[in-house]
Amino acid sequence: MPSRRGQIVLTTDEQERFLEDGWTLQVASNGPSGYPHLAAMWYVVIDGLVHFTTFGKSQKILNLRRDPQITAMLEQGRAYEELQGLVIQGQAELDEDVEATAKVMSLVANKYSGMPVPAETPEDALPAAAKRIVVRIRPDKIYSWDHTKLGGRY
Repeated sequence: MPSRRGQIVLTTDEQERFLEDGWTLQVASNGPSGYPHLAAMWYVVIDGLVHFTTFGKSQKILNLRRDPQITAMLEQGRAYEELQGLVIQGQAELDEDVEATAKVMSLVANKYSGMPVPAETPEDALPAAAKRIVVRIRPDKIYSWDHTKLGGRY
């Protein structure tokens, strides 16, 4: 049976929409023990690139300082014919500028409800931003799948 891989790939426009509408990003960095270190992150897309913030002393930042390779996956669907996903393999760029961090924190706060610190505006986020770092993912490879394109067939 021929591969259906080409039938289920998300187009560039579909990838952009999927990322814009997505919710929780699964992020993997290379841990010191050789095992992947996974974390679920809220994120935003700025200029076509995924951005999120995390504490400067977090394990993922320690890992990314040692090895900037990062993999992020976004997925949705419950039944096989609903499965959609996108994986970004790339390089993490760390931005320690407090104002840039506050901006990303504000964008994240406006996308998601229930942020643990006030961050609706960059000014609101400044006090908390001092302890955080922006991670920007510069893609090397992106792959995707959209089983809804199969019309319920395997």
